[in-house]
This record gives sequence, structure tokens and C-alpha cells, in this order.
Amino acid sequence: MTTSEISAGSLIREWRTRRRMSQLDLAMEADISQRHLSFVESGRAQPSREMVLHLAEQLSIPLRQRNQLLLAAGFAPSFSERPLTDATLAPALAAVETVLKGHEPFPALAVDRHWNLVSANAAIGPFLADVSEPALLKPPVNVLRLSLHPSGVAPRIVNLAEWRAHLLERLKHQNDATGDPVLIELERELRAYPSGLRSSRPAPVEPSGIVHPLRLAHGDAVLSFISTITVFGTPLDVTLSELAIESFFPADEQTRTVLVRLAKERATR
Repeated sequence: MTTSEISAGSLIREWRTRRRMSQLDLAMEADISQRHLSFVESGRAQPSREMVLHLAEQLSIPLRQRNQLLLAAGFAPSFSERPLTDATLAPALAAVETVLKGHEPFPALAVDRHWNLVSANAAIGPFLADVSEPALLKPPVNVLRLSLHPSGVAPRIVNLAEWRAHLLERLKHQNDATGDPVLIELERELRAYPSGLRSSRPAPVEPSGIVHPLRLAHGDAVLSFISTITVFGTPLDVTLSELAIESFFPADEQTRTVLVRLAKERATR
């Protein structure tokens, strides 16, 4: 069913349900009457453009889906969607490259809304070593597929079960937030990959731990990473709003030492 065949009211109801909000909850957040919201959702009242955007804001609807909601209500989209090659995005992409380069000698990468690789710094090398399926490295490289595929990075992830669960939970949250059919299919694909579990019992949580690290075999060493996600603040372009940078930091001194050594080796080549 196309956006034009779906009413704005039904989309608002769908997003409200996805956010686990009652009509009363949303009405109070939006400072409107529950009766009016009910009329909007049922199609008995046609929301204004301002009301559509106001409700979308209260529901934290992503920009791409806000445009779809506006179209369903009979209005033009509010948010542009430029390709990454568009000149107006050049300053933002330059900022991304500055962040990636500045994070060296530690790995960092930028991905789009479907987890396809946009850019990465030179320190990402240890993640790509020994990938046995060349197709996984052909653009567009999907970093989640590359990470969990049995011919990708997965065989070298020491704590595969825990890291797989972390990535799948992150993807599930993203699907709950966006309802993107491409991501839903990606989640279905990834869940079919080997889990890395050797028993039905979950791995014990380290009492002194602060996060689940990624532990990656690299030669005779095991590199241990923690990571952060960075996004643009207050974006007005759909493409920019969906761009994210994941930065990996050494979780122990051995990992830091190895990464610094690898950076020095790259510099002398």
C-alpha cells in the first residue's frame, strides 16, 4: 500500500502504538484534547500541516517517516533528502572525515540508515583481516552482515554470542523506531546466522564490567573494544539525519598498544 492510500490518522495511530502510548498520553504530550486526537486518528478531522509536524515531534518520528506522514495528510514534504554527493552536504561529510581521521589510531566508521558503510578510517584494518567471502567487502558493504556472517568477521569474534545479541538488540530497537522494511529483512537474515552459543545458558556478566566489549582475535592477541555512536544534532536533511559514526576505543592497555603499533607500521609503508 502506498503512502497516498494510507490516511494520516492511521499512520499517527500506528506510530502511537509503536511508541506504546495511549491516546490520552499523546494528547497530554501534544497539549490537545483526546477527543480531537481521536477524530484525527479516525479520519473525522483533517489535521493541519502544523498539527502533523507537532504530533510527529511528540512521537519522535524520524524525518523520513515525517515526510511520509505529511504526504499522507496531503502536504508536501518538509525535509529534503539529498544524495551524499550533493554539494550542500560537503561540510557535513568533511566533518565526518575529520572525526574519523581524528580518532586514529583507533578504528571508526560511518554508516547510513541501512548500516551500509559510508566511510572508515585507516585503523579499521584489523576488523577486515581474514574475511573469507570477498562479496562481503564489495560496495555497498553492510557492516552488520560483515560482522555476523560466518564467512565475515564472526569467526574472529571471541565473544560472538554476546556481541551478536548486542547488535541484534540494537537493530531491533531501530526497527521498532522506524519500521523500515529493509532493516526488518536484514534482522531476519542476521538472526539466521550461527549464534556462537555453545549452550542454552547465557554467558555470565562480569560483576566489575561497565559494558559488553567486542573481543576480536588478531594474530596471537585478542583486541578488546568499547564503542560509541555519534549522530548529527538537529539535522534538517533526511540523509544527514540517518548518518551515524561508530567509534571504537581500546578497552585495555594491550589493545591500545597493538593499535598504536599498527598505526606506526602503516606510516612507514
